[in-house]
Order: sequence, then C-alpha cells, then structure tokens
Amino acid sequence: MYGNAPYAGQHDDTPSPEAVERLRRETEGVAARIRDLLPDEFVVGSDLREGLEGPQGTVAIQPPVGDLVRAGVAADATAEERTGLAHELAAGAAMQVKQAVNDVSPTAG
Repeated sequence: MYGNAPYAGQHDDTPSPEAVERLRRETEGVAARIRDLLPDEFVVGSDLREGLEGPQGTVAIQPPVGDLVRAGVAADATAEERTGLAHELAAGAAMQVKQAVNDVSPTAG
C-alpha cells in the first residue's frame, strides 16, 4: 500500500551524537580561525542545522559594511579544507567591505 511512497525503502542514516558534536566543534573551529584573521568589527558566527542529508555546519560573517558572507562546512572536510575555507571566507568578507566603500560616491564639498 505504501510501497510507492518517496521514503519507502530508505534507511535511517542518522549520524551518531559523536559525529554531530564533531561537526559542531569543526564548524566553531572555522569561525574561530576567521575571528583570528579579521578585526573585531567583523561579526562571525557558526550554526549547526538539520539539512536534507543530516546536520550541516554553516559559518557566517557580517562585515562592518557590505553583505553577509557565509558558507557551509562539510562533515567530511579535512583540516586543510577547513583552514582554506576560513581564509576564503575572511577574504570574501574583506572584499565586501572594499566593494561597499568603493560604491560610496564622494560628496561634493
């Protein structure tokens, strides 16, 4: 009767509490690296949410001016990939500031 349901035959691939906690620590670690790279005016946060394929980490940066920069942290990312992600996000946030400052037209004085 329910054999054609989209969830029929799927297995419960719920990650272990240890795997979720490891992802949380790794996501917070990326955020901490970014905080070390940027001045205090940049607000950096991390979050862990339930995605379609299990928990997913997200790191976001709100520059003092410019748009929010964010990216996901893969559960299977290596330490090198997480470090690279931190550098890329920090650079992206710095570029947001540069672009926002360049977009401001000087006032006639």
